[in-house]
This record gives sequence, structure tokens and C-alpha cells, in this order.
Amino acid sequence: MKLYYAPGACSLSPHIALAEAGLPADYVKVNLRDKKTEAGDDYLKVSPKGQVPVLSLDGGGVLTEGPAIVQYIADQAPNAKLAPANGTIERYQLQEWLNLLTSELHKSFSPLFNPTMPEEAKTIFRDKIGKTFSYIDGKLAGRDYLMGSQFTVADGYLFTMLRWAIGLKFDLAQYPNLKAYFDRVGARPKVKEAMLAEGLIKAA
Repeated sequence: MKLYYAPGACSLSPHIALAEAGLPADYVKVNLRDKKTEAGDDYLKVSPKGQVPVLSLDGGGVLTEGPAIVQYIADQAPNAKLAPANGTIERYQLQEWLNLLTSELHKSFSPLFNPTMPEEAKTIFRDKIGKTFSYIDGKLAGRDYLMGSQFTVADGYLFTMLRWAIGLKFDLAQYPNLKAYFDRVGARPKVKEAMLAEGLIKAA
């Protein structure tokens, strides 16, 4: 497999999933502004969407949407328990989380990174993110992870966006369960491994 990524972008989520799954993969860094790979190749030939992540599969073909990619990764390493088994109610609950994260949270962050977006509009999206954080904070009461005691691919996705929130000066202290969760996920060795590989943290 080959993961096309940009450091700290939403592609960190499948990077974490691959590390947690213990699956070998090649990693190709992408400059999203220039739509070029680190080697200078035209990234639009890999993904006409021009976005990350992209997972190139060993048997041919590609996947280009984060929630689909991380579930595929989880299914390649079932013993890692990064996703419940297909057909179980727990698998649909995982998909419920992934859908919430991608539709309500991820898309609300995008305008905050747009320099042409008026500040009044950004305030609206910050408020929407805050409401979603409050909801998730409540769900995390008494839980280590989104699905309970087991880390899943949804946790890598949420952790990635919580990193964005901190960079954008969100105060996670007002969401105590979410703040503790962020620290808990960030302390996982494989999560650190993925961040270190992307240059997001320094080696201890």
C-alpha cells in the first residue's frame, strides 16, 4: 500500500491507522498548494480531487475518502481491533461516528483555514464546532475512546482534528472529557510514531 499525505492534514488519520494496525506502507508527501508530490510528480494524476489522503492498493485501484480508507485499513488487520466486525451493530456505530466526524466536524474546519473567508463567517463555523465538541465531550464521559475502552480508527480521525483545534486556539479546557481524551490518544506510542514520521513532533 501507498499513502499520499500532507503533514498534519486529515491524512494523519489513516497514517495513525496504518501504524496502529502494524501494516507496511510507503508514504508519499504531497504539496497541496502546488499539487505536486515530494518528487515533483503531478499529484492530480494520482487524485483528480487534488486532496489527501489517497491510499493506493497493492492489488490495484485507489481509495480517496478518509472514512473509507481507515475502515479498509482496519479490515486488513482485524486482530488490531481498529474496527468492529462487519455486520455487527458496533460496526454501524463506528460508521455513525465516522459520519459525524466527517460531515459535522471536518467540513466545519475547512472554512477556518480559508484566508478569504470573512471573520463573521468563521465565527459561525467556530460556534458549530464548539457545539459538536460539547456533544462529543458528553459522550466521552466514562469512556476512554469514542467506542468505549477500545481504540478505533474513529479516534485517530478525531485526534487529528483536535490538533487543528488547538492550532486554531480553541480552548479544550472547557471540554474536560475531550481534553483528557486528546491527551490519552496523543500518548499512544503508534500515534506518536505517525506524528514523528510527519515531522509534527520531535523525538523524545
